Order: sequence, then structure tokens, then C-alpha cells
Amino acid sequence: MTGRPLLVGQSGGPTAVINSSLAGILAEATRQPAVSAVYGLRHGVEGLLAEDWLALPSADPTLIAGLRATPSAALGSARHRLRDDDLDAALAVLRRHDVGYFLLIGGNDSADTTDRLGRAAAAAAYPLQAVAVPKTIDNDLPATDHCPGYGSIARYLAISAQEAALDTAAMRLTDPIKLVEVMGRGAGWVAAAAALGRQHTDSAPHLVYLPERPVTAERVLADVEAVYRHHGYAVIVLCENQTEPTPDGIRVLGAGDEPEWLDPFGHPYYPSPAAYLCRRLRADLGVRARYDKPGSLQRMARALISPVDEREAFAVGRAAVRAAVRGQGGHMVTLVRHSDAPYRVTTGLAALSAVANRAREMPPEFIGDHAARPVTAAFVAYAQPLLGGPLPRYTWLPEPGS
Repeated sequence: MTGRPLLVGQSGGPTAVINSSLAGILAEATRQPAVSAVYGLRHGVEGLLAEDWLALPSADPTLIAGLRATPSAALGSARHRLRDDDLDAALAVLRRHDVGYFLLIGGNDSADTTDRLGRAAAAAAYPLQAVAVPKTIDNDLPATDHCPGYGSIARYLAISAQEAALDTAAMRLTDPIKLVEVMGRGAGWVAAAAALGRQHTDSAPHLVYLPERPVTAERVLADVEAVYRHHGYAVIVLCENQTEPTPDGIRVLGAGDEPEWLDPFGHPYYPSPAAYLCRRLRADLGVRARYDKPGSLQRMARALISPVDEREAFAVGRAAVRAAVRGQGGHMVTLVRHSDAPYRVTTGLAALSAVANRAREMPPEFIGDHAARPVTAAFVAYAQPLLGGPLPRYTWLPEPGS
């Protein structure tokens, strides 16, 4: 059987391990006679439409090893939503080059793109196997136990929240209140990970708020004041889209009804809830409240990468190639957990229709009953193996009067 070319692209927000999935694709492609060549799309589907491709040597072990050690999206990423006329143009490009396999590494929106392209090819009777490769730090893809990218950002935040607490404790006389605003879109998985570094139940971060549990600004202010009065300082973690209840439903805390910006997939971006709360805290308590917003640093930190996360990202890349050559287009690769201790997962497949345009919030059994007890033992059991090893243990001297 004559092999056909494979196209691979990266899409959405980069992570510390997305290139490991690309490396996995290259490593597996060289083993598959059905794949004649591998081409990387520069900037996702925009590279497909522009025919801006890069020939990738799938049998180069140095390249594969280098990609596994490099964060961000080596091919370049994009957030382009395919229009109907884009689908016709994309199929024309695929036909000209007799492309047989299309793999897109990304999250919810990338699953939608892969699904639409695969369906369009089927409707046009063009033989294309389109497979999605999961990636998102938000950990909100349905049908998979967890998402490559999450373990590394979870490790980063579990450690960084502790270090922010050490800094705030030392500077409590001048800067006693610190908020850390993390990514996560509309789900609390990322914020919840900050609690994994707590050395005991009363340690910082003292409060972790999750968007699955809307909370009023007044409740947050009261919680922070109570912690500040008790400890002399307070460290708070919240999601960039932390919700608050309103008479008409819920909205992002401190934001108006209209977002500052909408991306091409319609995802809204609002003003910072941490900035809003800092202004309120300074006015109400008369002390300095500051916020850190790690931004892209939290998803790019190679120094704090989870080895488990990296290995799994590589594995889903390999599994995607195998699925494509077996004719299992229309699916996303998944991670299937078999046990926590010892931790063991395998790869599986889920229909793209079960993933595209859907998001998975934290389940109620993972969420604690208060921001001071933000997660349950069930969440810890779920997330701990994804960190890839023990966290640092820092030394705290006794507090006065303890």
C-alpha cells in the first residue's frame, strides 16, 4: 500500500508539553508505512489554508528529544474558527496534496475544527482521517480523565502559591494581602491545583475560589478580612473568570455585563477580578492588597514541568497516529485511568461529537464546602499523581504566640 502524507498542527494556548505530543506524532509516524511524509502546519489551520507547511523529519531522534524538552508550540498556534468557505478551501488544499491524515493538537475549539473538517471531507467523499490530540491547561475536555498540559500547570501553581505565601508572610507589615489570579476559563481545575501544595489545612493559600461556586465580592472581602485578622496576612487564589451571583444569573466577579473582548470562537474576556478585589480590599481594610497574574508563565514553565504530564503528552501523540492509520478518524485520543496507587493510565478514543464545543467543570465531589477548604480528598487523590513527584517542603518558623 502506498503511503499518504500526514499533516499536524497546534492550536489554542500553548503549554509546557504540547511539543511532546508533536514529538510523539513524529516518533510514531516513522513506524507506520501508511504515512509517506509528515508536514507541520505553521499556525494551525491558518497554515493549512495558506499552504504554509514545514516538512518534518520523523526519524530524527535529536529533533524528537529536543521537542520533548521545549515548551510552547514549536509550529506556532492560532485561534482561527473555520468558516464554511474555509472548509471548501481546506479540502481543495488537501486534495491537491493527497493528504490522508490530519492531526490537530489542541483543546475544545480544536476538537470542533477537527470534527468539522473530518465531516466535510466525508460529505465530499474525500478519504481523510481527522484525529484530535488533547491539550489544554484548563483540564476541561470531556471524555478524558485529564488533559496533557494540566499536570504541569498544576505542579507550577502548587509550588508557586507556596512561594507567594512565603513572600507575603515576610512582607506582611507592608504588603499583607496577596491575590493570585490564574487561568482556567470557566472551570476551577487550575485554581484548585494551588491547594495541592498546602503543608497543613491552615496554611496558605488560605482561600481558593472556584468559578463552579459563585461568590459575592462582599463574601470574599469578609473571608479575607477574617484570615488577615487571624494570621496577619492572607494569600488568596482565584480564577480569571471567578463568578458572582446576580439577580439575573451569574457573571464574572466585579465585571460588567459586556466582555472586553471576544475571541473568534466566542469566548469572552473580562476585566481582572483580582484587580477589582484589591481596590475593594484597600478601601475597606486600609492595607495594601496586591495581585499576581502569572499569565503565560504558568503554562510555559519548563523548570517545573511534571514528568508524568510530559510522558502522557508524548503518548497521546503516538496514539493519534495509530488511530489515524487504523481508519479511526472522527475521534479524540483520551487518557483512561485504571488506578491511583499505583497510578496507571492508558490511551483511548472518544468521538469528536462528545468533545467539540463542550466543557467539563469540576464535579461536586471534588469541591470543598468553603474557600478555606476548597477541595476534597477525592480531588487530591485525582490530582496528586499528575504532579509527577513530591513537591518541595518549605520551613516555616513558629508564629508569635503559637
